Amino acid sequence: MSLRTQRKTSYVLKDTVDELGKISRESKSALWRDIAYRLTRPSRVMSQVNLGRISKLISDGETIVIPGKVLGNGYFDKKITIAALSASESALKKIKVSGSKFLSLTDLATENPNGKGIKIIG
Repeated sequence: MSLRTQRKTSYVLKDTVDELGKISRESKSALWRDIAYRLTRPSRVMSQVNLGRISKLISDGETIVIPGKVLGNGYFDKKITIAALSASESALKKIKVSGSKFLSLTDLATENPNGKGIKIIG
């Protein structure tokens, strides 16, 4: 556990960073190491991305990672896979209605340890 992780108080965040670090070492994937590093930054600079912005940047069938929180503002109708640390209730409802899939970061890292075909937003 790094010094930055020791300062964090959320056990979910600490466990996610540790698990992503472990997966990145095992698979030698720089993507998961980068996501783990971004999660250790101060909370004031943690990513918060609205679904409307995601809808503009992504096309159907893609997989994205948001190293922070997904917010439910904006129009969303894409069928994609979204992995993030957390999501607001309104974002989860819109994701479900559109037929998209929401995963935790560790679930996606376990499914795709090499990080192929994944885009980072935020």
